[in-house]
Amino acid sequence: MPAAVVTTERLGTVMRLTMNRPEARNAQSTELILALDDAMRDAAADDDVRVVILAAAGPSFSAGHDLKPVVGQAKEDAWRKLRRTPEGRLRHERELYVEKCLAIYHLPKPVIAQVQGHCVAAGLMLAAMCDLIVAADDAVFSNPVLRMTGAGVELLVEPWELGLRKAKEFLWTGDAIDAREAWRLGLVNRVVPRRRLAAETLALAERIALVPPVTASLVKESLNQTAALMGKEHAWRYHFMVHQFMHGTKTAQDALRARRKTGSVRAMVAERDRTFARAGRKPR
Repeated sequence: MPAAVVTTERLGTVMRLTMNRPEARNAQSTELILALDDAMRDAAADDDVRVVILAAAGPSFSAGHDLKPVVGQAKEDAWRKLRRTPEGRLRHERELYVEKCLAIYHLPKPVIAQVQGHCVAAGLMLAAMCDLIVAADDAVFSNPVLRMTGAGVELLVEPWELGLRKAKEFLWTGDAIDAREAWRLGLVNRVVPRRRLAAETLALAERIALVPPVTASLVKESLNQTAALMGKEHAWRYHFMVHQFMHGTKTAQDALRARRKTGSVRAMVAERDRTFARAGRKPR
């Protein structure tokens, strides 16, 4: 029997949800996204759960969206088949990517991301939906989507997490930032030794779980409302439509055809980085 793509573990008043596709660096397949959404909703509905931890099995938190169907390494599921038309692509990305992420962002309980290894593109988007991020000292954050001619992933979290100037550099260069730099910029709350990541994240969750649930929920809602009044969710909506427009450009369509010719995600990534390597910038 195949292993569950998301596992759950009750630790007193804490629920730990673990993405369990280590062989794919927890690339977010349709199956994983739907399973994670179900698990988050179950945790939200359980009155005995006060804090949720989002963790990941294996060496990396998440390599982003699962790109195997894009290059023909995996069959298209019903959701991926929607992408054959512009209207279907918009529905696919809005309902499966944006709405599932926002459900975590607005979950009425504190959510802590437990991040190790690579946290890439949609992996960073997912981590940023959590209220807090505890990073291992081997964590590396990147969003190289612009190298692939995309306008970034569906929700542009970088301006809110890194500040405008650093966000521009981060996105335009595709360069990665390590855990310590992520802490300095305010992207993560704590950096801990890799061997202590699970224990330190749980300790933080247990401390937060001492806050009365209604207090934690209302304060989270108030803080999210502060960000909304600053324009965060309006900016996200605007960028999502920019993201959709970019899909239809000649530049993006040419790149998509080229990616499909590679036949593998590894070859696609190598081709993506070749120009940057020639320019003397070592891709990370």
